[in-house]
Amino acid sequence: MKIILIFIMLFFWTMLMYYSFLTVAGVIQRLKGKQKIKLDTYPSVAVLIPAHNEGLVMKETLDAMVKLTYPGELNVYVLDDDSSDDTPEIVKEFAKLFIRIHYVNVPPGSPKGKSRVLNYGLSITQSEYFLVFDADNQPERYAVIELVHAAETTQDAAGAVGYVKTINADQNLLTRMIAIEFQVFQLLMQSGRWLAFKTGSLAGTNMLLKREVLNQAGGYDLYALAEDAELTMRITAMNKTLPVVHYSVTWEQEPENLGVFVRQRTRWLTGNLYLLEKSLHEWSFWKGKTFVHSLQHALTYFFFVVFLLFSNSWFILGLLGYQLPHFDSPLLLFWFMSYVVYTAQVISAMVLENSISPYNILVGLLMYFTYAQVFLLLLLRSAIAYTWSRITNTTIAWDKTKRFKKDDVRE
Repeated sequence: MKIILIFIMLFFWTMLMYYSFLTVAGVIQRLKGKQKIKLDTYPSVAVLIPAHNEGLVMKETLDAMVKLTYPGELNVYVLDDDSSDDTPEIVKEFAKLFIRIHYVNVPPGSPKGKSRVLNYGLSITQSEYFLVFDADNQPERYAVIELVHAAETTQDAAGAVGYVKTINADQNLLTRMIAIEFQVFQLLMQSGRWLAFKTGSLAGTNMLLKREVLNQAGGYDLYALAEDAELTMRITAMNKTLPVVHYSVTWEQEPENLGVFVRQRTRWLTGNLYLLEKSLHEWSFWKGKTFVHSLQHALTYFFFVVFLLFSNSWFILGLLGYQLPHFDSPLLLFWFMSYVVYTAQVISAMVLENSISPYNILVGLLMYFTYAQVFLLLLLRSAIAYTWSRITNTTIAWDKTKRFKKDDVRE
């Protein structure tokens, strides 16, 4: 038992130091000023927006698309994947008024999902770059040009990755926690890793890629539910970089009730389990800078889960009055330090986002006991679904995230 405890202690302190290091690196990266860049010529860009029954949000999305400022050729393609609501009508009306907006009816096919739709969009466009936005996104005016500047001036860049903010953060406690989670993720996993290791991760939206790079990579993996994470691995394995541009901002809607949140995150986690299994068969996923991404997946979806299960089990058994082995090591310090580091990450992200307030601090303090612990249940749910799909040799169906109607939009 003492050997197991020593291993857990070493692992705990290593993870604690690693995430503390990323927090500091992320803060430093985010405090850097924006570079003033002007290109002699601007490459053509095709904006691809996969859409399935997006009538509730499509007007606001296209309003933002027509306001984008870009000196080069910019076209927006809404890829309609068998919508049965008023999505086609909304897009076609915009297409009549604005030359850059195009409606594309995607032919039926399988497997269903974002990857297949994006592959089709790539097949019918010819731009040098393509840029993916989700159908609920409202990018800020200069989001595209900032990504292009980074991609064109960074050595071996395959594209660039922007920043995602939550447009409905004030809706309820759940959306507030999601917004804070996104801030922390982009502080650590994006800004921190970019400064420390020059590795960026595709975020599924507000991400720019060179067409020739994706062609070399073989397009999107049709079976990847987390298509952004899977493509990140292959691009990094090609020795390409993905610069992180925190001042290229898009706003998106997040789940407003627990049921939608659970379904969305189950899809995300199932996709990452697929990627974790795939990495066990792909040696290229463990070479060079790709090792950073693979290590992150192993830490998050295996080692962290084992540690969390151990910690929770130890705590519950103590509450139930079981006689636990006595150790000289301060086990309570494990929990205390993890809480301190987690809270420091949350508050650091709030300070950088100018969103710090008594209410947000209180929410951040509660997240460790509530929101963070839900991860374990969601991962268990995802693991069961993924294991069953492997046993039955079936493909897990794509689960579209439900949208919510808003009376007011971001100014």
